[in-house]
Amino acid sequence: MKKTIKKGSSDFKTIIEDNGYFVDKTMLIKDFMDNSSYSLLIPRPKRFGKTLNLSMIEYFFDIQKSENAKLLSEFKIANEKDFCEKHQNKYQ
Repeated sequence: MKKTIKKGSSDFKTIIEDNGYFVDKTMLIKDFMDNSSYSLLIPRPKRFGKTLNLSMIEYFFDIQKSENAKLLSEFKIANEKDFCEKHQNKYQ
């Protein structure tokens, strides 16, 4: 099936399930956890993917979304087996 551009969608699950293009930014999840700062500021211009990145992070960490773990299986973060086992879908 040919991938499509999903304009206006900021939900990670919708984009992946509808076979939309997604630039693999999943290692951002590990970068967040490896950062020891109390808070993290991510300034980006409009339409730069901030909400989509937060949605991706939510699907990775949220214990109530554990049935969606497969969404991330084809991305780089899935290669970090120990990290995923320790953190994926473990937080509320």
